[in-house]
Amino acid sequence: MVKRILLVQPIWLFVIACFMVFSISAEHFFDADNFRNILMQASTIGLIALGMTFVMINGNIDLSVGSVVALSASLAVGLQDSIGVPAAVICALASGVLLGVFNGVITWKTGVDAFIVTLGAMIGIRGLVFLYTQEQSFYASDFAYSDFGFSTVFTIPTLAIIFIVCAIVMHFVLNQTVHGRNTYAVGGNREAAVNAGIRVGPHMVYNFMIVGFFAALAGVTLSTQMGASTPNLGRDFELWTITAVVLGGTRLTGGAGNIIGTVGGVIAISILRNGMNLLQVPSFYVLVIMGSILITVLYIDKRLTTTGKLELQL
Repeated sequence: MVKRILLVQPIWLFVIACFMVFSISAEHFFDADNFRNILMQASTIGLIALGMTFVMINGNIDLSVGSVVALSASLAVGLQDSIGVPAAVICALASGVLLGVFNGVITWKTGVDAFIVTLGAMIGIRGLVFLYTQEQSFYASDFAYSDFGFSTVFTIPTLAIIFIVCAIVMHFVLNQTVHGRNTYAVGGNREAAVNAGIRVGPHMVYNFMIVGFFAALAGVTLSTQMGASTPNLGRDFELWTITAVVLGGTRLTGGAGNIIGTVGGVIAISILRNGMNLLQVPSFYVLVIMGSILITVLYIDKRLTTTGKLELQL
């Protein structure tokens, strides 16, 4: 089973390599507390990446997820005093779903590329966050809310467990349901999917709703760690998320990808960032390295796609 995963998902070989390098070079990498930090870091980007995998297999992309994180966190914290924590969290999650509907419907009905639609949404939603917060940070009034972000179950962070459970559920949805099969079909050949009777427009809207929900959930869980929310929360999250999903084997052109690979990409990025922090590598070097890795992966993906097309022509 393990050998099969390594052969099909080479990202896990990269994860093992990173693990070995930092276990030798970083003094406190093997500490239990550090492993918990890696899991908590992975949970935030990981939740968004689960939804992004569905959207990218469809052949689309969502650049607004970072702004959705900020909005949901602001709502979850800012509404606590007026409507209570449970209702505030529900409103936060609902905002992500509704914004997913907005992105999906605009992409479907106008025919404008999802890159452009969600780029506009990213800017617009960030503006809404600044309007709502008046450029101020919100602080959680309920101490139980803040404590939840650092709670554990048998020494495993609760937020990591949430991510793992969500990953298992989404893996099942992608591989064992009609919606999952349609996701691959739409991304592989949209015209053929239409001819097969798949309602492509509504299907894409559902996947934008999924990524919107997970982005909002990530915003809520992140605010429990911080005990607060800030208007700038979630900046660059879309870049980290897309990098993780692409590293995991999902193609930007759509039609290929899976949750196991995405989880590997998320863990790889988390280990890299954590290990470099332990080695006191300046943050801008981390960005340069991650950018270089992303460009390399995209180049390889492009070559594989081109080779596949040539083989089909022959």
